[in-house]
Amino acid sequence: MSTHLSASLRRLVLAGSTVWLASCAVPTSNADGALGRAAQTMGSDRVTTLRYVTEGGGYTFGQAYKPGGAWPRITLHSVTRSIDYANGAMRDEVVLSRAEPLGGGGYPLSGQQRTEQYVSGEFAWNQAGTTATPGPRFVADRMHQLWITPHGVLKAAQRHGARGTAGAAGASTLTFTEPGRYSATATIDADGTVSRVESTWPDPVMGDTSAVTTYEDYRETGGIRFPMRIRQSLGGMPVLDLAVKEVQVNPAVALTVPEAARNVAERVASEKVADGIWFLAGGSHNSVLIELQDQLVLVEMPLNDARSQAVIDHAKGLVAGKPLRTVVNSHAHFDHAGGVRTAVAEGTTIVTHADNVAYFERVFAQANRIRPDRMATAGRKPTFRAAGERLDIGDAARPIVLHKIAGGPHSDSMLMVHLPKEKLLIEADAYTPGAPNTPPPPTPNANNVNLIDNIERLNLEVDRILPLHGRVVPMAELYAAAQRKPSR
Repeated sequence: MSTHLSASLRRLVLAGSTVWLASCAVPTSNADGALGRAAQTMGSDRVTTLRYVTEGGGYTFGQAYKPGGAWPRITLHSVTRSIDYANGAMRDEVVLSRAEPLGGGGYPLSGQQRTEQYVSGEFAWNQAGTTATPGPRFVADRMHQLWITPHGVLKAAQRHGARGTAGAAGASTLTFTEPGRYSATATIDADGTVSRVESTWPDPVMGDTSAVTTYEDYRETGGIRFPMRIRQSLGGMPVLDLAVKEVQVNPAVALTVPEAARNVAERVASEKVADGIWFLAGGSHNSVLIELQDQLVLVEMPLNDARSQAVIDHAKGLVAGKPLRTVVNSHAHFDHAGGVRTAVAEGTTIVTHADNVAYFERVFAQANRIRPDRMATAGRKPTFRAAGERLDIGDAARPIVLHKIAGGPHSDSMLMVHLPKEKLLIEADAYTPGAPNTPPPPTPNANNVNLIDNIERLNLEVDRILPLHGRVVPMAELYAAAQRKPSR
């Protein structure tokens, strides 16, 4: 062995020893020291409930105007968060308005909107007045948000046996996982405050999704320390930039799960609207089943595995003996695309607008380990068929024509489905019918007007609309809502 080689080996041994010593310099028990220091500094052991009020800017996650683009901006006039750490429950009372006209989110194009969002254990729901709407798809994100709050993350780190690691300038990190929910690494600065939480949680579209939350400008309040500035990004793009206006320590927080939220079993109600065509409702989002000569086509796989699998099972029960080969996705917004992975697990071809394909391919390739869904467990890869301005996917007996909805403010890559023989139109979010006899809004909804423009531009014959939210209605109701008269 040459002298040069021996020296190289010595350097490798020394380098390896240095790395080994560095990795062993801070044993797992260091987590106890970091936790104790942070708990004492921040007063987390004295916090059982917490309420804080913020305001600032935000972005609506999963509702980009262009697939892969930034989430649409909103103004958060007030966000009041109430947390019961002992029972794992949280309420967000939000007053918001749009800060830009393009993109989704279900918010009016003008004026403010108030929402109340809840999570408690395995249940999530939204509240409007006395009406509670179950939201099981929100459980993962809201529980994740609860336990990455500055005091919540310390409690969670202690509960889940966090591993401690020393960092630079007296800082340290605590890393832990809540199985099936999220993983997190909290940075504890030298002053004993939580400055940053990097976490990962399971999203129905993106799979394992990264979150980075930073906490700045800590101040003494109510016997604890709390940050006055909160910023967050999800999936690599910003979602929150909030200034804290008020903090209450250990207020009375009683969050009772309403019976409607406990009743989360998926219900699919089918309405036969024409021979071989069924409107599949029963939840917040609808789907449509279309029978062809040799296969079944499903329009829309919304929300998550649970909803979309229930729709698939119901559809197969309506028409036995024919394979489900094709699923049409209206657009890439996460509430309408949350079950596309479920359809992939079934082995179907996903038909979506061409601009959505690259985005879906990228996010579907991400790991999905925290809570593997049906696509992950099935081990299938997606097969896409891209639609442009128009695509025919039916057969001679039943034409099915997909058209891009051009120029709308909701999404730049949205499809509607026209059944010319039956004069039916299937669309999502461009028009959501109100309750029967609802008067038209004072100002016509821009999405409604744009849908009419597209129908008339393409010279489509439409007698009834099958909306992917709401009830089946005659075409006349769309014209009435938009305060328009048919052009022919």
